[in-house]
Amino acid sequence: MILNITDAARHQIQEMMKEEESKDAHLRFGVKGGGCSGLSYAMGFEDEVNDELDTIEDYEGIPVVIRTQDVPIIEGTTIDYKQNMMGGGFTIDNPNAIVSCGCGSSFKTATNAGTPDPNC
Repeated sequence: MILNITDAARHQIQEMMKEEESKDAHLRFGVKGGGCSGLSYAMGFEDEVNDELDTIEDYEGIPVVIRTQDVPIIEGTTIDYKQNMMGGGFTIDNPNAIVSCGCGSSFKTATNAGTPDPNC
Protein backbone atom coordinates (compact mmCIF):
# COMPACT_ATOMS: atom_id res chain seq x y z
CA MET A 1 0.00 0.00 0.00
CA ILE A 2 1.26 3.44 -0.91
CA LEU A 3 -0.79 5.33 1.69
CA ASN A 4 -2.11 4.77 5.18
CA ILE A 5 -5.62 6.10 5.72
CA THR A 6 -6.74 6.17 9.34
CA ASP A 7 -10.22 5.05 10.37
CA ALA A 8 -11.22 8.67 11.06
CA ALA A 9 -10.07 9.81 7.61
CA ARG A 10 -11.67 6.80 5.92
CA HIS A 11 -15.01 7.57 7.60
CA GLN A 12 -14.84 11.25 6.58
CA ILE A 13 -13.90 10.40 2.99
CA GLN A 14 -16.75 7.88 2.75
CA GLU A 15 -19.20 10.51 4.02
CA MET A 16 -17.90 13.02 1.46
CA MET A 17 -18.14 10.45 -1.34
CA LYS A 18 -21.85 10.02 -0.59
CA GLU A 19 -22.30 13.67 -1.56
CA GLU A 20 -20.55 13.26 -4.92
CA GLU A 21 -22.89 13.31 -7.91
CA SER A 22 -20.99 10.59 -9.73
CA LYS A 23 -20.98 7.06 -8.41
CA ASP A 24 -17.66 6.54 -10.24
CA ALA A 25 -15.84 9.12 -8.13
CA HIS A 26 -12.33 8.28 -6.99
CA LEU A 27 -10.28 10.05 -4.37
CA ARG A 28 -7.27 11.58 -6.12
CA PHE A 29 -4.27 12.23 -3.90
CA GLY A 30 -0.93 13.60 -5.00
CA VAL A 31 1.37 16.58 -5.12
CA LYS A 32 1.63 19.75 -7.15
CA GLY A 33 4.22 22.48 -7.31
CA GLY A 34 3.86 25.55 -5.13
CA GLY A 35 3.44 26.49 -1.52
CA CYS A 36 6.10 27.91 0.75
CA SER A 37 8.34 24.83 0.61
CA GLY A 38 7.95 23.94 -3.07
CA LEU A 39 5.38 21.11 -3.14
CA SER A 40 1.78 21.01 -1.94
CA TYR A 41 -0.64 18.16 -1.42
CA ALA A 42 -3.63 17.83 -3.73
CA MET A 43 -6.69 15.88 -2.66
CA GLY A 44 -10.15 15.77 -4.20
CA PHE A 45 -12.65 13.66 -6.08
CA GLU A 46 -12.68 12.98 -9.78
CA ASP A 47 -14.13 10.50 -12.23
CA GLU A 48 -11.37 10.23 -14.79
CA VAL A 49 -8.43 7.86 -14.51
CA ASN A 50 -5.60 7.60 -17.01
CA ASP A 51 -4.38 4.00 -17.03
CA GLU A 52 -1.01 5.07 -18.45
CA LEU A 53 -0.31 7.80 -15.88
CA ASP A 54 -2.21 6.74 -12.77
CA THR A 55 -1.98 4.07 -10.10
CA ILE A 56 -5.23 2.93 -8.47
CA GLU A 57 -5.47 1.29 -5.06
CA ASP A 58 -8.49 0.32 -3.01
CA TYR A 59 -8.47 1.32 0.66
CA GLU A 60 -11.36 -0.59 2.22
CA GLY A 61 -13.85 0.51 -0.40
CA ILE A 62 -12.28 3.87 -1.23
CA PRO A 63 -10.76 3.88 -4.71
CA VAL A 64 -7.67 6.11 -4.57
CA VAL A 65 -5.96 7.40 -7.71
CA ILE A 66 -2.35 8.59 -7.55
CA ARG A 67 -0.22 9.83 -10.43
CA THR A 68 2.45 7.16 -10.79
CA GLN A 69 5.20 9.82 -10.78
CA ASP A 70 3.98 10.99 -7.32
CA VAL A 71 4.28 7.54 -5.71
CA PRO A 72 7.93 7.88 -4.57
CA ILE A 73 7.19 11.30 -3.08
CA ILE A 74 4.18 10.20 -1.02
CA GLU A 75 4.88 6.52 -0.32
CA GLY A 76 4.24 5.77 3.36
CA THR A 77 2.17 8.93 3.88
CA THR A 78 -0.62 8.81 6.46
CA ILE A 79 -3.86 10.69 5.89
CA ASP A 80 -5.79 11.39 9.08
CA TYR A 81 -8.85 13.45 9.98
CA LYS A 82 -8.90 15.47 13.18
CA GLN A 83 -11.94 17.08 14.76
CA ASN A 84 -11.70 19.89 17.31
CA MET A 85 -13.75 22.82 18.61
CA MET A 86 -12.89 24.89 15.53
CA GLY A 87 -14.06 22.20 13.11
CA GLY A 88 -12.29 19.39 11.37
CA GLY A 89 -9.73 18.79 8.70
CA PHE A 90 -7.40 16.31 7.10
CA THR A 91 -3.79 16.06 8.24
CA ILE A 92 -0.99 14.63 6.16
CA ASP A 93 2.09 12.97 7.66
CA ASN A 94 4.67 12.28 4.96
CA PRO A 95 7.83 10.47 6.15
CA ASN A 96 9.59 11.58 2.95
CA ALA A 97 9.23 15.30 3.71
CA ILE A 98 12.47 16.83 4.95
CA VAL A 99 11.08 20.39 5.15
CA SER A 100 7.50 21.48 5.84
CA CYS A 101 5.94 24.88 6.19
CA GLY A 102 4.22 25.93 9.40
CA CYS A 103 0.74 25.00 8.17
CA GLY A 104 1.90 21.52 7.12
CA SER A 105 0.45 21.64 3.61
CA SER A 106 3.68 22.51 1.82
CA PHE A 107 6.83 20.41 1.85
CA LYS A 108 9.86 19.18 -0.05
CA THR A 109 11.68 15.86 -0.08
CA ALA A 110 15.37 15.07 -0.42
CA THR A 111 14.89 14.41 -4.14
CA ASN A 112 11.96 16.71 -5.01
CA ALA A 113 12.09 20.40 -4.14
CA GLY A 114 9.27 21.59 -6.39
CA THR A 115 8.84 25.29 -7.10
CA PRO A 116 8.23 27.47 -4.04
CA ASP A 117 5.59 30.17 -4.38
CA PRO A 118 7.37 33.54 -4.03
CA ASN A 119 4.18 35.03 -2.54
CA CYS A 120 4.25 32.85 0.59
